[in-house]
Amino acid sequence: MYINFWYPVCLSEELTADEPLRATILKLRFVAFRDDKGEAKVLSDTCVHRGGTLSKGKVVNGRVACPYHGWQFDGTGVCRHIPVLGDDAKLPKRAKVDGYPVIERYGIVFAFLGDLPEDQRPPLMEVNEWEQEGWRVSGLVTLDLDAYYERSVENGLDPAHNEFVHNSQGNVRFIPESVVIEDQDWGTYVGVGAIPPDKGTTKLEHLRKDGVDDSSFGASSTHVGPNTLITEIRLSSENTFVQYFWEQPIDEDHTRIFFINARNCMLEPESDERLLQINLRVAHEDVAIVEELHPVRTPESSTKEILVTGDECIGHYRKHLKSWEERGWRMDMKKMRTEEGDIAYAIPCPDRRESKGWVIDSVPLVKS
Repeated sequence: MYINFWYPVCLSEELTADEPLRATILKLRFVAFRDDKGEAKVLSDTCVHRGGTLSKGKVVNGRVACPYHGWQFDGTGVCRHIPVLGDDAKLPKRAKVDGYPVIERYGIVFAFLGDLPEDQRPPLMEVNEWEQEGWRVSGLVTLDLDAYYERSVENGLDPAHNEFVHNSQGNVRFIPESVVIEDQDWGTYVGVGAIPPDKGTTKLEHLRKDGVDDSSFGASSTHVGPNTLITEIRLSSENTFVQYFWEQPIDEDHTRIFFINARNCMLEPESDERLLQINLRVAHEDVAIVEELHPVRTPESSTKEILVTGDECIGHYRKHLKSWEERGWRMDMKKMRTEEGDIAYAIPCPDRRESKGWVIDSVPLVKS
């Protein structure tokens, strides 16, 4: 698991003006709430007074109030009121919790969980078709997965499993010699041609002789960071479906997936529900496989798996993960498991670069 990326926290509709909301991400607890302007805020969920859980408190005047002794924290994480000290008291400078940059977009609340300055942060994955003429974006839903998020992302990048996992799509097979892989700044693009269900040959040159354009019938997947994925399915230039997935790693065994669908065909609203159910059926086919993978987490050594043609995309994804580990962004989950219950940790926020006196320990990171 990695700090310094954007993670989905909750759906916008889940976050009301009246109550705080708890989200568990990267095995840590966060509290989300709306301030007095209605803007979404996300903080570390541990009160620095006596360890109260802020998400079990209340929203008072646009601040989250701890249920234990009523300490009130604003959207930046600074404590603005301690009831026992009175209204005019000088508050301790260390009375603060980590507050994270937030973007609310596409009906989702995202938080940047890390301490990078704004100009150095990876981008939030954009929905390019949003409000674009000729496209309809619909079907924002969440899906719970009892599996490790990296396994889920690798499944989305893998073109070879479709023939075996998604028989409902008509036994579409990918063409190994058509695979195109392009590394980008924050991820990898994987493009592949596919064999239509009514074609029996597996040779690309034979398909072209038969008049099949492999560039128009196929698919691509792109990951941005460790936890976001774009999948495009091209039936033709006039029939393209694009899915956006933002994965919320709850812990090492559970993931919540937020996804949106875009299409340039069947644009009438009455098609939304039918297409959503088709997408969910396909997603549940993936879930049935990924939840049964063993080991649960991605093997640390390539010698514990055999990778062949079609698995190049997996190698590229893991190469990016390794590069982020070398930057010092990978959390030391083994250390956290050992100290669980004894130490409260927080993802370091950008303010930690500017100020001192933080009470909650920053998460341990794997040394590069």
